[in-house]
Amino acid sequence: MAKDKAPRRPRAETPKGFRDYFGTEVTERKAMLDTIAEVYHRHGFDPLETSAVETVEALGKFLPDVDRPNEGVFAWQEEDSDWLALRYDLTAPLARVAAQYRNDLPAPYRRYAMGPVWRNEKPGPGRFRQFYQCDADTVGAPSVAADAEICAMLADTLEAVGIPRGDYLIRVNNRKVLNGVMEVAGVLDPADPGRFAEERGIVLRAIDKFDKFGEAGVRALMGEGRKDESGDFTKGAGLSDAQADTVMGFMSAKRGDGAATVARLRDLVAGSATGAEGADELETIAALLDAQGYGPDRIEIDPSVVRGLGYYTGPVFEAELTFQITDEKGRPRNFGSVAGGGRYDDLVKRFTGQAVPATGVSIGVDRLLAALRAKGRMGATAPGPVVVTVMDRDRMADYLAMAADLRRAGIRAEVYLGNPKNFGNQLKYADKRAAPVAVIQGGDEAARGAVVLKDLVLGAAIAEDASREEWAQRPAQVEVPRADLVAEVRKMLGQG
Repeated sequence: MAKDKAPRRPRAETPKGFRDYFGTEVTERKAMLDTIAEVYHRHGFDPLETSAVETVEALGKFLPDVDRPNEGVFAWQEEDSDWLALRYDLTAPLARVAAQYRNDLPAPYRRYAMGPVWRNEKPGPGRFRQFYQCDADTVGAPSVAADAEICAMLADTLEAVGIPRGDYLIRVNNRKVLNGVMEVAGVLDPADPGRFAEERGIVLRAIDKFDKFGEAGVRALMGEGRKDESGDFTKGAGLSDAQADTVMGFMSAKRGDGAATVARLRDLVAGSATGAEGADELETIAALLDAQGYGPDRIEIDPSVVRGLGYYTGPVFEAELTFQITDEKGRPRNFGSVAGGGRYDDLVKRFTGQAVPATGVSIGVDRLLAALRAKGRMGATAPGPVVVTVMDRDRMADYLAMAADLRRAGIRAEVYLGNPKNFGNQLKYADKRAAPVAVIQGGDEAARGAVVLKDLVLGAAIAEDASREEWAQRPAQVEVPRADLVAEVRKMLGQG
C-alpha cells in the first residue's frame, strides 16, 4: 500500500507586491512620523485612527462599475451582508467619519492620520500593494485660507524632517481654472457636466503625464492617441488642433512670478465664470502665503499641477523635491514628488447629501523616507542594545538585574538568552545586534564585585586599523566595580 504523501510545507515568502520591514526601517519611519505629527499638532490638527476595513459602499468613489468590486481594492463579501474592503487611502475614511460624527465633531474639523493603505494593483519595482500614507485635512472650511494653511504646513513639515529650503518646491494650481480651460476648449459643458466626461478624463491623465511624455506625447493623447515604444496604443481624447492649443496654452502659462501667471490664466479662461473664480482663488492663496513669509522659493503658482484623482474641486498642490539623485542606470534626475493634495468639496456629500467643503494633503511616507536617505539624513546603522553576556547559567538573576539597572537609567539593554555555552557566539550575537557594549561577569569578577565592559565599537575600530594613535589611550575592555556599571556604560556610550 502506497504511503500517504507528507503535506507540503508552506513557502516562507511574502505575497507578491508586499514586503517586510525590519529594525532600522521601522525606527526611522516612526521617528519621521513623530516629527510630522509635532508639526501638525502645532498647527492645531488632531490625530484620528480609523479602521483598516471600510464598506465598499463607503469606498465606492474609487471603484469601477463591475459586479465584483475588487479591481483596485482588496474586497470580500460578508455572508448575506455588505461588501467590505481594505482602505484604499485615508481620505475616504475621513469622509465617512465626517458624515457619521458630524453632530459631535467641531466645525471645521482638522485631523491628521498615519497608517498603511492597500491597493489591489499590479506591483512593480518600488511599487507595493501595501504602503504608508500620512494625511492632514480640514473639513468644513470653505475659505481658501484652509488650502493656504495646508501648503504652509507642508513646507514646515518638509523642513522639520530634514529637507532644507531650496531642495523642495510646493506647486499650487486650481481645478476650477482647468475646468475653465476645458470649457473654453469645448470639452466641458457647464449645463451638462457629464457630457465629454470621457474626453476630459483622457485630457487630465495626459496633462498629469507631461513630465513623462513631453509635449508631443501629451498632444498625441489629446488627439487620436499615442503609441509607446513597445507598440501599445492608448486611445486619445479626439480634440482638434485648436482645442489642444488651448489646453497646451494652459500648461505653458507659468510666468516669472505668481501675479503674472494668474494674469495669463485669466486670459486663457476669459468667458468662463468657473475659470475666473479659480484665478481669484489662486491670487488669494498667493497673498495669504506671502503674508506669512512663504515666498515663491518655497511655494509657487504652477498651472502644470493637475493631480489625477477626479474628486478635486478647487486648489490642488504637489510637493516636489528638486535635488538630484542617480537612478538605477546611473543617470542624474530630480527626486520628484513626495506629497500632494487639494480641495474636494463633494466627497462628504456622498453620505450627507449636503456639500461639505474639505481640503487636505497626503505624504508618501516611503518616498519621503527614501529622500531623507538620499540626503544622508537617515540610513546610518542605528546602535543596538547593550548586551549582558551570560557566563554562568545559575546566575541568570544577576545578569537580569544588570540589564534592569541599565534600562532604569534609560539605556537600551538586553540579556543574551541563547545557549551560553560558547562565549564566542555571544559576542557574534552582539555584533549582529550592533551592540555598542558587552557586559561580562564570570565567577571571578562576581567574587570581586566587578564587571568587565567591552567597547565593541572601539574594538571594531582597532581591529580595522590597529595603527591609529587616537585609540591608544582608550582600552577596548575595562574592569569596573559592579556599582559603577551604569556610569561607566554611559561614558562608553558618550553620555557621561
